[in-house]
Amino acid sequence: METIIGREEEKKILSDALQSKDAELIAVYGRRRIGKTFLIRNHYDKHILFELTGVHGASLKDQLHNFSLALQTSMAIPVAPVDPKNWIDAFSLLSGHLKALLKKEPAVVLFDELPWLCTPRSGFLQAFGHWWNTWASRHPLMKVVICGSAASWIIRNIINDRGGLHNRVTQRIRLLPFTLAEAEHFLLHHGVKLDRYQILQLYMAMGGIPQYLKQIKKGESAAQSIDRLCFTTSGILKTEFDDLYRSLFAHAENHEAIVRVLSKKAKGMTRAQIIDACGFTTGGWTTELFDELEQSGFITQYIPFDRTVRDAIYKLSDEYSLFYLKFIEGARATGAGTWLRLSQTQSYTSWSGFAFEAVCQKHVDAIKQALGIAGVYTEASGWRYLPKNGEKGAQVDLLLDRADHCINLCEMKFSAGEFAIEKKYAGELDSKIQVFKEQTKTKKTIFPTMITTYGTKQNIYYTGRIVSEITMEDLFKWRL
Repeated sequence: METIIGREEEKKILSDALQSKDAELIAVYGRRRIGKTFLIRNHYDKHILFELTGVHGASLKDQLHNFSLALQTSMAIPVAPVDPKNWIDAFSLLSGHLKALLKKEPAVVLFDELPWLCTPRSGFLQAFGHWWNTWASRHPLMKVVICGSAASWIIRNIINDRGGLHNRVTQRIRLLPFTLAEAEHFLLHHGVKLDRYQILQLYMAMGGIPQYLKQIKKGESAAQSIDRLCFTTSGILKTEFDDLYRSLFAHAENHEAIVRVLSKKAKGMTRAQIIDACGFTTGGWTTELFDELEQSGFITQYIPFDRTVRDAIYKLSDEYSLFYLKFIEGARATGAGTWLRLSQTQSYTSWSGFAFEAVCQKHVDAIKQALGIAGVYTEASGWRYLPKNGEKGAQVDLLLDRADHCINLCEMKFSAGEFAIEKKYAGELDSKIQVFKEQTKTKKTIFPTMITTYGTKQNIYYTGRIVSEITMEDLFKWRL
C-alpha cells in the first residue's frame, strides 16, 4: 500500500464508513487525474473484493465482457465466466459471488468511472439501483464505492436521483486538488526538493493535480520541469487538454468554448457575457454546461460584494487550462529553455499576476489564518465598479468581509523579490479604497492588505497605508 499524502478529512470519512454497522453507498467524485482511485485502493486496500472500471466509449457488449473479466479476477479462477446478457444478470452473478465472502470483515465493492458504464439504453443505472435496494443495502458489511471524473454526472444521476437511488448515497467525497502545503509534501515524499517560490510557479502552471506533480523529477528546476512537460513532443501536458475535456463530457467542444472565452478574461465574466461570446442560446442546456464545468472544478462562480447570485462572475479556475491556452497551444518555441524565454515576456508578467491571484483565492483559509481571523465569520468575495461619465472605476479581486465590522481589502502581487509600492500604485490604491467606500456606503473599517511572494518593502508609501501583510510562506501553512 502506498502512502496517501494529505486527504485527512477524506480518509476519516472512508474509515468511519468502513467501521459503521450499516451498509454504505459512498460517492467519490472529482476531476481527471485528481487521485480518486488511488485514494480508494490504498485506503481500503485488502477490503476490496470486487472492482470494475468503466471503459470510455465502449459498447454495452464490451462493458459486460469487462465485467466478466473483473469477476474472474475477484474469484481468482483461470477462465472468465460467460458474459452476462444484461446488467440485471451481471449483478445477480456479483451477488452470488459476494454472498459467500460476507463473513466478519467489511467488504468493499468499487465501481470506478461509473459514468462510462452507463452506455445509452444499457439499463446499468436501473440495474445498479435495484441491486443496491434489494441486496447490497441489506448486508451491513457491504461498502459500495462509486467513482467518477464527471462530477456533475455523479451529482445529477446518483446523488440527486429521483428514482431508485433517491437518498441512497450515505457518504459523499468531492476530491479537490492539493493545497500548496499538500503539493509541497507530495513532492518531498517523491524526493523532489524545491524552494517554495519554485513550487508556487509549478502550482500556477499545473495546479495541485497529483498526477501532474508526480511527473516532476529530482534535480530539475521548475522551469526545466515546465519545459519538459509542456514544450517537448513527448510532454504529457502538451496534449492533455483535449483528452481532459473529451474524456469527461459529451459534446466537449461546448465546454471548451466556455473555457477558452474565460481564459481571455482573467477578471471574469457574467453568465450572459459568456453565453453571448460563445454564441450560445440561453436555456437548460447552457445551465448544464456551467454546472458540469463548475462541479468538475474548471470554473468557479464568485458573487460580488453586496450583490446576489444574479450578478455572479465566473472565472477560469483550472490552472493547467489557463496555462495551456496562454502558452502551450500553438506555441512556436519548443524544447529546452522555452519557458525561460517566455518568462521574460509581457505575456508572462500578465499571466503570473492573474495566476497568483487565482492561487490566493483558493487559499482564503490560509489567508484568514495568517491574519488571525480564522475564528471570525468571513465572506470572501470580489467587487467591481464600472464608472459612469466623469467617475473613477475600481476593481477588488479579494475582499474579506468580516462579522467583526471590518473588511480586509486584499491586493495580490506576484514578484521575484520584495514588492515595492511606488507613488503611482499608492495613488491607485487610495483611489480604489475611496471608490469602494463611496459606492458601497459601507460603515466598516477597511484594512488594506498586501499578499505577495516575498513581502512588501517598508517605504514611505507603505507606512500608514498598509495595515496587514501576508507572504507566500503563509499560503503554505494551510491544510496538510
